[in-house]
Amino acid sequence: MKIKTKIEKVKIDYKGKKVTANKLTITSEIPIDIDTAWSKVQTSALLNFVTKGKVRFKPTGGEFPKIWKEGNTVTTKMLVYGCIPFGGLHSLYFEKIDDKNKILKTQEWDDAAKVWNHKITLKKITDFTIMYEDEIVIYGGILTGLITWWAKSFYRHRQNRWQLVAKELVIG
Repeated sequence: MKIKTKIEKVKIDYKGKKVTANKLTITSEIPIDIDTAWSKVQTSALLNFVTKGKVRFKPTGGEFPKIWKEGNTVTTKMLVYGCIPFGGLHSLYFEKIDDKNKILKTQEWDDAAKVWNHKITLKKITDFTIMYEDEIVIYGGILTGLITWWAKSFYRHRQNRWQLVAKELVIG
């Protein structure tokens, strides 16, 4: 499986100022039908599975909702590698869940990553293969480069874990 990665500098507004952020784009093909993939993208169970080994979430409300809802905000503590607290409380605002175009967008932030805007896009290639894309705009002041470096590894890990999801569905 080939994962494509691209990082580019972009200008964004942050608290009334123009700042330079990084836009990280990670894409891969996943052998899964688009409707199954889309239904999984909208669940907290998938988030917990694909992030396992890199991040563990401890939602402030006890548990994440089973299904993400557009317009909702959830907060969580993030434990990098399962045990290292990072960024304080991390907030995820579900800006858009577009069933027709298979796009899920969040605006996220915490003490370190001031901006972590994530867009997931699914595109059908064949009846049993999709193109999966994570696009993340990251701004963390002087930590932007370090956060982007870690995010690159994190999203490659997530997409590798997606391959396990697809394989389990074929075997299961």
